[in-house]
Amino acid sequence: MVTTMTESPASPVEQPAPLSAVDPVAIRPTVPAPARTVPEEGAAAAGAIEVRGLNVFYGAFQAIHDISLTIRPNAVTAIIGPSGCGKSTFLRTLNRMHELTPTARVEGSIRLDGTDIMAPEVDPVQLRRVVGMVFQRPNPFPTMSIHDNVVAGLRLTGRHSPAELDEVAERSLRRAALWDEVKDKLKANGTSLSGGQQQRLCIARALAVDPEVILMDEPASALDPVATLRIEQLMAELRQSYTIVIVTHNMQQAARVSDETAFFTMGEDRAGYLVETGRTIDIFTNPKNQLRRVRVSTPRWPRSRTTSCEWARLSRTQSGRRSRPSSSTIPALRRPSSSTIAGSTRCSATSRP
Repeated sequence: MVTTMTESPASPVEQPAPLSAVDPVAIRPTVPAPARTVPEEGAAAAGAIEVRGLNVFYGAFQAIHDISLTIRPNAVTAIIGPSGCGKSTFLRTLNRMHELTPTARVEGSIRLDGTDIMAPEVDPVQLRRVVGMVFQRPNPFPTMSIHDNVVAGLRLTGRHSPAELDEVAERSLRRAALWDEVKDKLKANGTSLSGGQQQRLCIARALAVDPEVILMDEPASALDPVATLRIEQLMAELRQSYTIVIVTHNMQQAARVSDETAFFTMGEDRAGYLVETGRTIDIFTNPKNQLRRVRVSTPRWPRSRTTSCEWARLSRTQSGRRSRPSSSTIPALRRPSSSTIAGSTRCSATSRP
């Protein structure tokens, strides 16, 4: 799936223009971008996805209508929108998991690194090694140990060397920020972990086969605020090496973790379509589409540092106040520092509004 690039005798590749000044308004903590080589002219960057004219049908019902979207590599792209507008369906088409539904069919083009993944000669199993998936609820294999869960994909490809499997398991668990918590119990059952740990175990399992793209379908919706924070921090770290596409109903989470945002909605025929896409900071502070202004907004958060528990309380108390945020309110959406994590767990019942 990865396009092989060869050296060209042509003139040296032009260096990219210097980065512009950092936006004065930051909607999430910045993570330094990785040093990446400039690809040969005409070659696709690793993990780049181009979707053109995508229509998805389940029998006679059309779930997605004419979506065209570019997902850039080494960035987090958030897919947001109301329930039933086809966000998860769109995500599943990116590694052809929609084909597991007998009545599903797709029209249009999806290209990964310049290769049409819908072409008949593309093996869906090999595609899913390159485009990994993390589901809404943690799903470790119940009959396998923590170690065996991580390396299950490698064993399916015929790699059985104990030394290699141990090395990959440790590397993947470290990338998923789970190694220090499980290194002394790798033989324990994967389902013995907490919900947040199980979700990071599933992320480690996806990383073990060295994908280019990681798809996440509401990965923190079933987790508590502290576990959610760990997943968000992990996404910020992984985006240096992977293309990440996340579906979320949490507007604040989309603002905190993503670089790009695509807003979906649906028409009277219940078919989902793309309303607007662009940089997250622009989508949340200066949307171009009037429907986007009406349907999605962010609560006005206080300027003081906000803990995870306070986010949960504020989202309840602000649920009735829908107004488009001004740029002065966006800095309060930053995640709390590690020093506030412990404090966020001491949220008492008496402090609830």
